Amino acid sequence: MALVAFAERLRQPVVHEGDVWAFGEPRRPTSLEAPDFTLPDVDGREHSLSDARGKKVMLVTWASW
Repeated sequence: MALVAFAERLRQPVVHEGDVWAFGEPRRPTSLEAPDFTLPDVDGREHSLSDARGKKVMLVTWASW
């Protein structure tokens, strides 16, 4: 329950779904359309999400914090 006490000190609501807990108000997406973006591949060539319009795309992200 330390998370709840911490959230109270920050005056933030605690929301959870199953085993996932977070601070803040739950928000529903305003659109199911992903924003367009451009990123380079390992060879330096740029690719935009819009290049794949109409195709199935699996986007994998990873971060080390």
